[in-house]
Amino acid sequence: MDIPRMGLPDRLATRLSMAEQHEILSRRTGLRRRSLLAAGAAAAGVTLAGDQARATPAVLRRRAKLPGKLVVPFGRHLAWGSNPRTQMRIAWQVPHRVDKPFVRVGDSPWNLGQRVGADVRVLHSELAGKIAPLDQYYVHAAVDDLEPGRTYYYAVGHDGFDPSDLASFGRVDAFSTAPSRRRVAAPFTFTAFGDQGVSYQALRNDGQVAAQNPAFHLHAGDLCYADSSGQGKITDLYDPRTWDQFLAQTEPVAASVPWMATVGNHDMEALYSHHGYGGQLARWDFPDNGPAKSVGVYSFIYGNVGVVALDSNDVSFEVSNNRGYTGGAQTRWLDERLKFLRGQPDIDFIVVFGHHCAYSTTVNHASEGGVRSLWVPLFDKYRVDLVINGHNHIYERADTIRAGKPRKTPVGDTVRPENDGTTYVTAGAAGAGLYDFAVPDSYAGKERDAGEIDSFVWADGREKVDEKVTWSRVRYTGFSFVAVDVDPADEGQTTTMTVRALTPSGREIDRVVIARKAGGDARHHLSDDVA
Repeated sequence: MDIPRMGLPDRLATRLSMAEQHEILSRRTGLRRRSLLAAGAAAAGVTLAGDQARATPAVLRRRAKLPGKLVVPFGRHLAWGSNPRTQMRIAWQVPHRVDKPFVRVGDSPWNLGQRVGADVRVLHSELAGKIAPLDQYYVHAAVDDLEPGRTYYYAVGHDGFDPSDLASFGRVDAFSTAPSRRRVAAPFTFTAFGDQGVSYQALRNDGQVAAQNPAFHLHAGDLCYADSSGQGKITDLYDPRTWDQFLAQTEPVAASVPWMATVGNHDMEALYSHHGYGGQLARWDFPDNGPAKSVGVYSFIYGNVGVVALDSNDVSFEVSNNRGYTGGAQTRWLDERLKFLRGQPDIDFIVVFGHHCAYSTTVNHASEGGVRSLWVPLFDKYRVDLVINGHNHIYERADTIRAGKPRKTPVGDTVRPENDGTTYVTAGAAGAGLYDFAVPDSYAGKERDAGEIDSFVWADGREKVDEKVTWSRVRYTGFSFVAVDVDPADEGQTTTMTVRALTPSGREIDRVVIARKAGGDARHHLSDDVA
């Protein structure tokens, strides 16, 4: 299959910013036909994501529609709203235009009475090469005013395809809202990985993720590799059809488990918007409580865990095309959000996830100096418990680190983050091609002390600065993901997060326990409206 380049000749294969690349592609493909879109979108009954006001030609109005009963939804995926206790965002894809899409929600598979309208976001792609102009239709419904700690059932449809009509062969899925903040939650598990793509190994990993029965899943970026090059250049290879395959692949899990994503370097697609995220805004619903200029930056609370998602493209030295696009707003927001979470008496643990690694030793990307210089001091300041990254296609866990000083943390150890430091995990082996370490693997059943490792960290100007590493404790060259088992406790008792690394066959290759003393007695007076 020929995959076209995103833009023009190789003379333009420079490190242009995403905004500069988008400007070139806009001129090349005639995406500035705003007047044509206004009438076309109104006639089709659709909405557009981000800068997609430039992306849909007038021909959209003239295309014949298939009967609704012949258009079968696929690629269902869930995400929390800003408040996981009362809000769920349901998204799916349709292969053709539809009228009046909706989701039905109820308290049983046989009682799907509530009908919630949905919006269609049209993504139009025009590329050089052999891919004809392509329209993709992403549908989104916001379901609010739910009750905490309850299971709901839902089914999606549109005119001519009603899931309550057996003739439509509609499927019914289920989801559960987060527990109330006014009581101690039952034990729960969440899972995480990055760098997934579309592959047999990615599908196997998804199956083992589902076997953990997670309350939610964190995806640390580089979602599907539609941009297979990921160098942030206008000549990157890009095929939007890969997204169709990706959403179909993840549907068996993401249709019932909130799939909380952020963005990596392969997720910047200059074709659609000035920051490269117009496509992601068409496909995903990110909670809207992050800084205004950012994409994929947000926070949510589940049980006694506060979770923060970051866009490390904003601070990356290695792939710097979007560096500084929030004007420092993301880092300021991170400082404020970590302070807020650490001040909540019912939140014992803080988990941060994003794409680029503060600490890793692969021969490919190693460590990102932008994350280390701007964000690690904040992780230290607010005693962040766990940081999960991707980017490097391996599993690696560093010794706990605070202020640059590691504390030896072997497999099976229990750490106290107040004193021992933050646990950093690279979980980038979800399904994309694997990387190598400069030294042998070390994991459960095969422990070895690598001593001092020659590695590097990215510095400003895409420079590699050599460093001697003594903090790399667990390394595994193979497909894997992370499962985190959270065991809440009453005030004054010990609460734990057990971090496990698993292969697609379910083999455990690493385990570390993060322990804290549960927080104060104000937990019973907190409102579920506080996000």
